[in-house]
Amino acid sequence: MLAEREILNALSRVVDPELRRNVVELGMIQDLRAEDGVVSFTLALTTLACPLREGIVAEARKAVLALDGVRDVQISIREMTPEEKARIWAQVQPPRQQEPGVAAHLNHIDRVLAVMSGKGGVGKSSLAALLAVSLRRRGKRVGVLDADITGPSIPRMFGLHEPPPVGPVGILPAETATGIRVMSINLLLPEEDEAVIWRGPLISGAIQQFWGDVVWGDLDVLVVDLPPGTSDAALTVMQSIPLNGILLVTSPQDLAGMVVRKAARMAEHLSVPIVGLVENMAYVTCPKCGERIEVFGPSQAQQTAIPLGIPVLARLPLDPELARLCDSGRVEQYASGDVDALTEKVLQRLPTTKSVPLFPR
Repeated sequence: MLAEREILNALSRVVDPELRRNVVELGMIQDLRAEDGVVSFTLALTTLACPLREGIVAEARKAVLALDGVRDVQISIREMTPEEKARIWAQVQPPRQQEPGVAAHLNHIDRVLAVMSGKGGVGKSSLAALLAVSLRRRGKRVGVLDADITGPSIPRMFGLHEPPPVGPVGILPAETATGIRVMSINLLLPEEDEAVIWRGPLISGAIQQFWGDVVWGDLDVLVVDLPPGTSDAALTVMQSIPLNGILLVTSPQDLAGMVVRKAARMAEHLSVPIVGLVENMAYVTCPKCGERIEVFGPSQAQQTAIPLGIPVLARLPLDPELARLCDSGRVEQYASGDVDALTEKVLQRLPTTKSVPLFPR
């Protein structure tokens, strides 16, 4: 009869190429059973979208089948919980990430607001840009950290195309026409349409550098544009950056509401306060008669917010003028009373106390 230790010993030779640790050490092997020559277990991955998934599964199957007496291997796959991901992250953090960034002593940032959605395509980045613009019009010193490393769009909205200057102690953020400070991976690429084909640790490292190695200076508010979903990038921001709160963005479809609830659960698990929910693209106003047309169906905002115990702060329209200005790099010219009202609510609800990051820089 096969011993569990023998099977785990074989699986310990299977290394996750991205994390550079074996799957047993990382706690990826769960629910291990062996009976009548059939070995079954669950392989818990940091993300089901892992591009190395098939290779890891094949290596694990091959390692166990090589054992005497094994005639079949049955492998189930699931995604790790945020707590399990946090545990793995603690194991793979290099020591230097526990130290302050080189520019940290020069930065004095009063409040940090992360803008997050469950799925892409709900206008999260444009809302992050609009909040920064509205805050700037109030006389606030504002910065935007574009944490969407593989899908950056913030520089294009603000008409920024040149690489940011480099000072003696770190990178200086680019500045928009109205003085909003911006840092994005797209400002560092040779071509703005160059693909960023990076795995989780590199993406996480870039985000931490944008926080600790960029000379933000004195800011009243730093807006962090998170990528959609609960990926490594979102986990890095919540674990490494002291956030005052998260603003959730959804759209009227029930599917978008379901996925944003996952993002909310992640924030709760990591003890980051949620400021509220914004339903974007809620309707279109007819230019002829002024009627509101719900092109994506009736609102799901309250059904999404009530179970989470958070308020709906705004229902924003789908506006072709905003799309036109964003495409031409002139988002700072967009004016909206709805966005201004939302900004006021965010400022009122944004906690003054920051979350405590697990891995401060």
